[in-house]
Amino acid sequence: MPTLERLRAEHAPALLAFEHDNRAYFARSVPDRGDAYFTPSGFAARHASLLAEQEAGACHFHVVLDEDGSVVGRVNLIDVVDGSAELGYRVGERAAGRGVATAAVAQVCRLAARPYGLTTLTAVTTSDNLASMTVLTRNGFTRVRDITLDGRPGGSYVRRHLPPGDGRGH
Repeated sequence: MPTLERLRAEHAPALLAFEHDNRAYFARSVPDRGDAYFTPSGFAARHASLLAEQEAGACHFHVVLDEDGSVVGRVNLIDVVDGSAELGYRVGERAAGRGVATAAVAQVCRLAARPYGLTTLTAVTTSDNLASMTVLTRNGFTRVRDITLDGRPGGSYVRRHLPPGDGRGH
């Protein structure tokens, strides 16, 4: 079972190594982050920016750690507004196909409701990314419309949470 940790400054070196090691793997299904992202100064600036966004409450970033404590993925809630956020996630090649993404998304969905107080999560994926679509549907997301994502057919998904303390006992 993977462990989810809220992003911290000390995650930077391991996170950069994770992104670098999986760059080609990720580029097969999502747009590449660009060369500047992978330079030490570029990554440090981006990491500091993410931590500032998180501190301001605009986003909630998480690293996914394997049993040995190494970074094997990321799960993020971005653009937090009025009780909703967009879910984004990526799992490295060595952890793919082991249920890591499904478990990590389940963990962040629980955090979304409490303590983050979110009631609605959205996500998007391309239609040819069966693994991502499976992660979303296994975690209670419903496809709500067709979209075009980076020039490719895709889908927009939503998961609605019951608000904390709504009297339904959930």
